[in-house]
Amino acid sequence: MQDLVLLVADKNMQFAIQGALSRPKALGIRPITFEFRSHPGRDGGVRSTGSMILAAERSRFTHAMMVLDFEGSGTAFSSPTLLEHSLDEQIEHIWQNQGKTIVVAPEIDVWLWGSDNAIRDVFEWPRASSIRDFLRGKGFEFTADNKPLRPKEALEAMVPIHRQPRSSALYFAVTYRISLQNCTDRAFISFREQLQKWFPDVPEN
Repeated sequence: MQDLVLLVADKNMQFAIQGALSRPKALGIRPITFEFRSHPGRDGGVRSTGSMILAAERSRFTHAMMVLDFEGSGTAFSSPTLLEHSLDEQIEHIWQNQGKTIVVAPEIDVWLWGSDNAIRDVFEWPRASSIRDFLRGKGFEFTADNKPLRPKEALEAMVPIHRQPRSSALYFAVTYRISLQNCTDRAFISFREQLQKWFPDVPEN
């Protein structure tokens, strides 16, 4: 059996998570085997039928995780935490404590904003001024930990300057470089801590 199956909403989410999983030491876990499943119904599909899809994988994997954006999920819940708890109850019917839901707010793009340097390098930012200064000049607002309130729109606003076509590979490249220990995003911390519980790093003798 493989270690982990991940049901995600789209390719951008898959590549962002894959970039992190490719760095087990940085996550504080042992190397694991994993596969992705992408839901054709995107975030709303993961929310509505994700637990049923993962139930079919129970004989092939020891652990399961479904990841979705709070924005676009179509939920009636008022917060990502409430949605997460509801979906955890569904997935636990089959997976018990070997299944987990991660709800990212507002969307997976926020995980890319952990490091100005990583984004600058990957997107080959051509200006001397910082990316965040550029975005502030465009009217973007930031959270207390200096991340854009609209992370996806912020990435899109940069395209006319760096002129690189948007692709899922860019998501992988950023999460492959940023610090995975210093990230302050609630969903990422939950993601990392759950993996550490399931797959603790074993010190070398």
